[in-house]
Amino acid sequence: MKTFKDLEFNSSNHGDGVYAKIMFENGLGASVIKSSFSYGGKNGLYELAVLDTDGEITYDTDVTNDVIGHLTPEKVTETMAFIQVL
Repeated sequence: MKTFKDLEFNSSNHGDGVYAKIMFENGLGASVIKSSFSYGGKNGLYELAVLDTDGEITYDTDVTNDVIGHLTPEKVTETMAFIQVL
């Protein structure tokens, strides 16, 4: 099971944050970002979006119908675990 520690962060396109994208064995993935433009980023928290099998953001899963913001690293791991068992 992949966790927050498996994320490889790079500089975000927004210039002031970090971004990681990870794909799972079931074909789905997660996009995780922390910047002044992301939900919770100004407070040091992360925003996560679920990715479909093409690596595009999807709003049609049992996880959420939107992005999920204000996540601690532990909550990112919990959400990643849920995505991995879909």
